[in-house]
Amino acid sequence: MASSLPSGLPEGEVERITSDLIGALKTVYDPEIPVDIYELGLIYRVDLDDDRNLVIDMTLTAPGCPVAGEMPGWVENAARGVEGVQDVTVNMVFDPPWDASRMSEEAQVALNWW
Repeated sequence: MASSLPSGLPEGEVERITSDLIGALKTVYDPEIPVDIYELGLIYRVDLDDDRNLVIDMTLTAPGCPVAGEMPGWVENAARGVEGVQDVTVNMVFDPPWDASRMSEEAQVALNWW
């Protein structure tokens, strides 16, 4: 996951928001795969600006995913629950296409892809 960090926020605050955001994203699961979207590598980019607004670029495991219309809302709701975040925008992107190499080792173990 790429990120752009604000320069006007205290470093400790940025670290806390980042940690809390990762925790929030890990509560969102692809309903067809028993692994959270963070570990699956579906979050491509997160930008946090000096006004505490988040922009999240994410993808799906496949463009035809049955929850394509719902998952950005799930991600937005999870991110809005992070203390200190003012606004959240979630963009669905498909370039580059997702593939299994984006998964963490934790996700690979959970799916027995070791």
